[in-house]
Amino acid sequence: MTDNRQQLQKKNLKIRSGFVDHFSNHFLKVNGLEGSMSRRGNCHDNAVAESFFQLLKRERIKRRVYKTRDEAKQDIFNYIEMFYNSKRRHSNNQQLSPAEYEKRYEMRLESV
Repeated sequence: MTDNRQQLQKKNLKIRSGFVDHFSNHFLKVNGLEGSMSRRGNCHDNAVAESFFQLLKRERIKRRVYKTRDEAKQDIFNYIEMFYNSKRRHSNNQQLSPAEYEKRYEMRLESV
């Protein structure tokens, strides 16, 4: 876990959320993360996240009936890791999958 925290701190990640409570603040602090919220009423703040959840519901969840919560969790995890991140192309990522986009981004950083 320590290695993961160090990697997260190196990347200077910011977690965006409009729903902050004591637990969230504690989690962010313990894991070396920084919360980031925009002004109230900024309609573009959660556009990427909202788009993702809309696609997840349309492409996966509404097409299946899950018998248990664990079955749903596993199926959603598989969708995200095996399809969405590795294969599905995204218009805001130059028609690359998130995994490929991130790989190319890391390569650009190393070449600088």
